[in-house]
Amino acid sequence: MRIGSLLFAGNAVTNERVLRAELDFREGDTLTTATLARRLELNRRRLFNLQLFHQVLVQAVCREGSLTVLFSVQERWYTFPIPIFSLADRNFRSWLDRSDRWKRLDYGVHIVRRNFRGRNEQILANIQLGFNRKYELFYEAPGYGKRRRIGFGGGISYYQSHALDYATYRDRLVNYRQEDGFPIERRYAVAGIRWRRTVQHRTALDVSYHREKVSDSLYHRNATYYLGGPQRQYVEVSLVSTLNQRNTFAYPLTGQFAEVGVAYRSFLTGSSPNITTLWGHYARYVALGGPLYYSVGVQGRVRIARQVAYADNRAFGYDVLVRGYDAYVIEGRHYGLVQQGLTYRLFDAGRVKLNGINNAKINSIPLVLYLNTFVDVGYVRNPALSSATNRLPNRALASTGLGLHLATYYDWVFTLEYTRILEGQGGFFFRTQFPI
Repeated sequence: MRIGSLLFAGNAVTNERVLRAELDFREGDTLTTATLARRLELNRRRLFNLQLFHQVLVQAVCREGSLTVLFSVQERWYTFPIPIFSLADRNFRSWLDRSDRWKRLDYGVHIVRRNFRGRNEQILANIQLGFNRKYELFYEAPGYGKRRRIGFGGGISYYQSHALDYATYRDRLVNYRQEDGFPIERRYAVAGIRWRRTVQHRTALDVSYHREKVSDSLYHRNATYYLGGPQRQYVEVSLVSTLNQRNTFAYPLTGQFAEVGVAYRSFLTGSSPNITTLWGHYARYVALGGPLYYSVGVQGRVRIARQVAYADNRAFGYDVLVRGYDAYVIEGRHYGLVQQGLTYRLFDAGRVKLNGINNAKINSIPLVLYLNTFVDVGYVRNPALSSATNRLPNRALASTGLGLHLATYYDWVFTLEYTRILEGQGGFFFRTQFPI
């Protein structure tokens, strides 16, 4: 069947060119009846995974061999001024361990404008005061031109804090708080280009300039926090390619995800050796039948340098984690992590309508509850570290647990998990993202 016309409905803000650029067919193309349903569904998911719409529907009508395809979308709310009131630590558990926890709070405003000018551009600004101060402005344009293949990203950031974790002892961070002034100050600027084949496949090349400084008091406590002095400047070039073929980006149940990256950091001051970092991440999601799903993820990193500063030697406990080890940090140049999960859909309320609110962008809340059991296994390689100081590097780390996952409004995911680790400790943990 020949495609006679492509129609779009509901895109009051979104430019039609943005939608057409995601599709793998155009007017005049021919589709076979045997693959028609599958092709339409794949393209519907592409539009949905732009994360611009609450829902995307597709219909096709054939008359005299000519096919009319209609995509109906329900747009989201795109401007979010979100108040900031957060903990000034890497997670809730580490915040609880602080004796001055109630002083370690951040407040301010986080402003996001998605789908700027109807072209899927994004502007993000942060004005954060309190314990950690942060002022940021970023702009991201996925693609320009008729096919929207080449895009641009850039931004600036300034950060300072009243305290800094400057060492690790017994696998826990040692904190220094400075009453007058700030022990850490960081600023950077970044710009780069994006090559975007589809919403599922993109490559980013970024160049960034960084200037960082710690106070003399902190540098005297750890002279290796930065190598060569209390301040440093460097330029970093990174290349990252991502293939995201998951059914949904927020809480995936089927499909796959792959990402590989390389970064080269060249120091402009001090005696720090340059650093080359390689990393990769792959995850697979499989439907087992009915409400049961399986997921597995593998990721790793290799950091190549003659010597690295304490600030560059982070592995588990920050962005990457063996679940259950939230109270600890594990340092090292190289790491590997395997995560598995078995998920059962307990409850799906569909879309709950909020009576009294007429705006379709905010009056419909999806609610889906999942039961999840998981196993994580990880390893951090750090041959230069003394086992008398920190015992978790250079040994197998493992955990298992049971959790409840709630997928809801605007791609938010909330998880409550009970986890036990290999060392015999256990506890409840709350997170706000899909874990694999």
